[in-house]
Amino acid sequence: MSQGKELPIIQKTYDLIKWYVPILQKLPRTHRFQLGDRVINGVYELLEALIVAQYQRDKLDILQMLNSKLDVLRYQTRLLFEFNLLSTQRYTYVSELIDGIGADLGGWIKQQQAKQTSVPSRKHQPKPIKPALA
Repeated sequence: MSQGKELPIIQKTYDLIKWYVPILQKLPRTHRFQLGDRVINGVYELLEALIVAQYQRDKLDILQMLNSKLDVLRYQTRLLFEFNLLSTQRYTYVSELIDGIGADLGGWIKQQQAKQTSVPSRKHQPKPIKPALA
């Protein structure tokens, strides 16, 4: 259920969780408690961090860290496929979901990088010199 106006990346991550977690919970025991739990924890952490990031003043460091986490999720998903734990159809679908999140995240990172380069930091700006009164 969508609450108000939220960022599309948050909704996409939410949708990924709704689709992916039930599948991961049905993995064979040998993979469910290792790889499955890691993927589940990873997608929940991704959602939580995205929600937190939207309220942060300086988002870039958080977003770059999330980009790394998303790459880990891609590799973990590929392992599930290569272990024959995901069908080709499911692997294709979840890859598209992850790639959509990645595209949004990449755009958000570029936006924040542009913001940082266009607005000089106040810490490093010289103080204006006041003219002396004669």
